[in-house]
Amino acid sequence: MVCAACFFSADHVFAQDSRVAIFDSQRVIRESAPAKAAEAKIEQEFSKRGKELQDMSAKIKTMAEKLDKDSTVLSESDRIKRQRELTDLDQDFKRKQRIFNEDLSQRKNEEIAALVDRAIKAVKQIAEAEKYDIVLQDAVYSNPRVDITDKVLKALAK
Repeated sequence: MVCAACFFSADHVFAQDSRVAIFDSQRVIRESAPAKAAEAKIEQEFSKRGKELQDMSAKIKTMAEKLDKDSTVLSESDRIKRQRELTDLDQDFKRKQRIFNEDLSQRKNEEIAALVDRAIKAVKQIAEAEKYDIVLQDAVYSNPRVDITDKVLKALAK
């Protein structure tokens, strides 16, 4: 019993001497200058392909409406031919859309990974400069006085 009290006392003393900070990584990913720059860069990089997919989708819709409208006057062979063209175009669209989404997701993940690396370096620099013993990421609750997220955002803006 006495030994347990000794350990508790030692832990209590250590806790009083420790400096703890926290940062919100999701906020850093949403609000930091590099995150916004990466988002704009990705938007520009993928805008042409996105526009092509929108155009292709509009073409499929137009073809489907035209087929529905003309189906009563088309011969069976013409109707089957148009349906096949529409099906082929729709399959091509879905394939291109899947590839687009995969490429977009991969690029976003690459940019987030680079941002996370920069944020971790900034956190380490702040922790060393301000002599924190531990920096936690994304706590359920924290007192605002131990939150260094704003300092991380400023460091990333440089």
